[in-house]
Amino acid sequence: MAQNSKRKWYVLGLAAGLIVLVLVLLAVRGQSPAVPVVKVVRQDLNSSITSNGKVEPITPTIARGEFPSFVATVKAIEGQAVRRGEVILTLDAADVRAQLAQARGNLLTAQTDLRNAKAGGPPDEVAQLQGDLDKARAQVENLDRTHQALQSLVAKQAATQDELAQNETLLAQARSNLQTLTQKKDELVQRAAVNAQKDSLRAEQAAEEVKSLEEKVSSATVIAPSDGTLYSLPVRAGDYVKVGDVLAEMADLRHVRVRAFVDEPDLGWLEPGQEVQVNWDAKPGHTWSGHTEQIPKQVVALGARSVGEVLCSVDNDKLELLPNVNVQVSIMVRERRGVLVVPRAAVRYDKGQHYVFVFQDDRINRRDITVGIASTSNYEVLSGLKGDERIALPGELNLRDGMDVRAVEAN
Repeated sequence: MAQNSKRKWYVLGLAAGLIVLVLVLLAVRGQSPAVPVVKVVRQDLNSSITSNGKVEPITPTIARGEFPSFVATVKAIEGQAVRRGEVILTLDAADVRAQLAQARGNLLTAQTDLRNAKAGGPPDEVAQLQGDLDKARAQVENLDRTHQALQSLVAKQAATQDELAQNETLLAQARSNLQTLTQKKDELVQRAAVNAQKDSLRAEQAAEEVKSLEEKVSSATVIAPSDGTLYSLPVRAGDYVKVGDVLAEMADLRHVRVRAFVDEPDLGWLEPGQEVQVNWDAKPGHTWSGHTEQIPKQVVALGARSVGEVLCSVDNDKLELLPNVNVQVSIMVRERRGVLVVPRAAVRYDKGQHYVFVFQDDRINRRDITVGIASTSNYEVLSGLKGDERIALPGELNLRDGMDVRAVEAN
């Protein structure tokens, strides 16, 4: 009986010890940190480059002041749609028109002088000199015939030596006069040749001045060159404008260009034709689509950054994106289908190696992995993990290899 009682107490003590041990283990287990865990899954993964950018019209028309003047009339308002040939504004061009009239007169005079020079001189002077030459030649010819006749008559004693001498004197005077007139004509021709060069240059300069003034007069009426949007109109009626001042800016804004400023390390992933998404803070939740067109051939400084300027064509059918606004640009550079992915928050990096903490049997263990492309939230896993394995999301916890944890399934 005593032996049975002793055995009974021994069993009870052993049971009590086991209970205490279980309670201790449970207590210890209750102190293990709670760690969110997620499953390794397969899904499509897109890798993109995100940067800032600026909206630009693709083919803008910028009207500038070509001469100092005042704005006479303004017939449009900023932001309105305009049709080709529609008048936007006019400038006071009275002074320029007066200058144009004077320039046209100068051109006409220069052209007349040039024609005269090419013809050998002024028409009246050329005609007078030619007439005098013709008379002088005729006189010489007549006196020469008379001289020959008198010589024959003198030989026959039908005329006197005095008559012959008088004729010779007159013939010498006529020949001298003809020589003088011939020299005058040669000098006139030479002078005309020199003047032709001067008059040609003067006529050319006058024509250029006329063309320049005609362009200025034409620019005084600012018209829309094509259908589009008048997105900038910085002047008002009565404003004084200087040469080079912007009067109006117009463009077809149904298609715009975004100049994206991509950091130098990301430039190697860029190619023409990659998908682009654009967001603007003024239109939250709205996205515009497009594609890359021109990849930069050099980098430039942008503040403390070294960037390449990527030109992107973007659809803007509703004309909501405005020129010169700042936007966020996302360029999709790589894409994978049905690959293993893990959250970026789960991946650690140490001494050139990526790793995660794999949860199994209430414990986490470090596992080295090889990663591929990355999106804003996930990494592609090339090796080191299998589907449906669970990994820890450290958060602010300082996790260690082999650490006991309590798993909390993350959404």
